[in-house]
Amino acid sequence: MFTFIYWLIALLLWLLAIPILLYKSREKKYSDSLPARFFLKDNPPFKKKLIHFHGCSLGEVKALKPIIDKLNEDVSITTTTNTGIKEAKKLSNQVRFLPYEIFLPFWYKKQKILVVLEAELWYMLFWVAKKRGMKTILLNARISDKSYNSYKRFSWFYKKIFQNIDYTFAQTKKDATRLKELGAKNIKVVGNIKVYQKIQVTKNLKKPDKKVLTIASSHEGEEELLLENINNKKKYKIIIVPRHPERFEKVDNYLKKYALEVGLSYAKYSNDKSLSTDIILVDQMGELINFYAISDIVLLGGSFVDKVGGHNPLEAAFFGCKIVSGKYYFNQKALYEVVKDIVICNDINNLDRCIAISKPTSYDKNIDFEPIIKKLKVNTI
Repeated sequence: MFTFIYWLIALLLWLLAIPILLYKSREKKYSDSLPARFFLKDNPPFKKKLIHFHGCSLGEVKALKPIIDKLNEDVSITTTTNTGIKEAKKLSNQVRFLPYEIFLPFWYKKQKILVVLEAELWYMLFWVAKKRGMKTILLNARISDKSYNSYKRFSWFYKKIFQNIDYTFAQTKKDATRLKELGAKNIKVVGNIKVYQKIQVTKNLKKPDKKVLTIASSHEGEEELLLENINNKKKYKIIIVPRHPERFEKVDNYLKKYALEVGLSYAKYSNDKSLSTDIILVDQMGELINFYAISDIVLLGGSFVDKVGGHNPLEAAFFGCKIVSGKYYFNQKALYEVVKDIVICNDINNLDRCIAISKPTSYDKNIDFEPIIKKLKVNTI
């Protein structure tokens, strides 16, 4: 009865949201994902019976690579974003957008086993998997400090979800305790699998003579906030890499005006790959890792403005960059704890001082995959 009522509520929400979904589907960012997820456009069920992994977006899908390599067999992958799909296609030829929950009872065919990453706690996905006779695993599970109270308020609902999850691999002991409170069972702490991801440049950039300061994965308002609080900008080569490509044009317009006002030279990377100007906007996707490789200092975006929750610091730390973060990194606490010597700038007015005291960062790249691989092998049916 609970599942039927849940499905009806989800159906009602979908019907009410149809006008918004159709409108948003016209935007380039959502032109593939929304029609596929909410209207099943070009999104047929999997035909093969494989180990099925589901990860929300790019970071989660990238973290799957070492596990898939160790399994050494074909897998299917679902995700919810365009960047996730692009990355998933590097790992498998069986890739789909995960449909909205009302479609899953009809769309989702039996796979060997279901493995869901982090906080993708979709009730219907786990329920349908169990009804199909599948074993289910929640991998790299975490509950951030900011979301913990919300989880507790709806603990009755999450207990329903965890009734359909057989095994849980948590990032930390704190996560394990919280997950147990919500009804998780068969919990094992294995660490954060993202620390094992293979990090490799796609092109070798020539390091400029100046110190390279990279504003990485920046969000709305962060470029302006950070630039205004960096003194003596001329001693740096400033690289700016916005998180979302749909913001490239807006950031470009701002930087043209800003550079002119402060007397610095500026260019978009797509127009000038010589890195000869004082400020460079990286307006192409997939280049951040290459700029980390030549960066001295990284101001890690998504953490200087509220509501984003920070971004993965591992790639910058892999190259030993000095990392300065804002105080809003609540979604990345587990990874921040892994990285040594990240400087947290609690007051943007002290940004220069935080840069001055920053040190090269590093992290332990070891994680025990054996419990995960063993569970996948044993429970594959």
